[in-house]
Amino acid sequence: MDAMSRAPQRIVSLVPSVTETLFAFGLGTQVVGVTDYCTHPPQGVASKTRVSGTKNPNIEQIIALRPDLVVVNVEENRKPDADALRSAGIELFVSFPKTVREGLANLHELARATHSEVAARPMLDEFARVLNETERLVAGKPRVRVFCPIWKNPYMTINGDTYISNFIETCGGLNIFHERVRQFPLAAEYGEAQPLSDEKVGARDRRYPRVALAEAAALQPEVILLPDEPHLFSENDLPDFEQFPDVPAVRDGRIHIIDGKYVSWCGPRSADGLRFVRGLLGVAGM
Repeated sequence: MDAMSRAPQRIVSLVPSVTETLFAFGLGTQVVGVTDYCTHPPQGVASKTRVSGTKNPNIEQIIALRPDLVVVNVEENRKPDADALRSAGIELFVSFPKTVREGLANLHELARATHSEVAARPMLDEFARVLNETERLVAGKPRVRVFCPIWKNPYMTINGDTYISNFIETCGGLNIFHERVRQFPLAAEYGEAQPLSDEKVGARDRRYPRVALAEAAALQPEVILLPDEPHLFSENDLPDFEQFPDVPAVRDGRIHIIDGKYVSWCGPRSADGLRFVRGLLGVAGM
């Protein structure tokens, strides 16, 4: 969306990462509604009206809050909910970055849309500086093979058409499932059934394939990243990987449990995330 003619005074955020960003932009007072999953900043969101989840927001409650802007994300929120809000005459800011560069550009658009460019500039400048620095540091260097599951039972990972994958590759990694697309039904993922045709799959999201750990092990990842969200990976999950002692990441002790927000939340923690993940991948800082 283009910048509004006047700064929005009542904002509802249906995207946890953007909620954190709005506060970082100095807009905490203007935020009047958030989802049940909006947890940051903890003190800032504690007093805000909760409008249920990202997939099932209470549309009537949102309308009753009289927002002049609602922030949504194509992946995290449902199109029928966005359409209902538009039909009620509410302005939407829609985000869907698939790369780190797109994420930075999207944050600039959000700053313009909310008339918060001045307050946002220090954070956005730092994000841009670290992103440029990271791209220079990894340029021309061999890529580190990375496996990054985001769920288990069944194990699920990301392909190259996702923000998380691009974040890892920006930091010098090579997503071992970059080219993999999700197959339907589940048995087809493991070669136990014929996959449905593209026609039958239709518009279903195919960017998050379900994989067997033996398949991941065969691709010989040099680093395994275990984010603590959306699945809460912990040390309890390490035995799953230790059954493959010949995998370089296992052999060399390069299985890392990480803050999932570093690789999936685009906003005020992105600069730190770039420095942290590139460090895990052996890319030295400046």
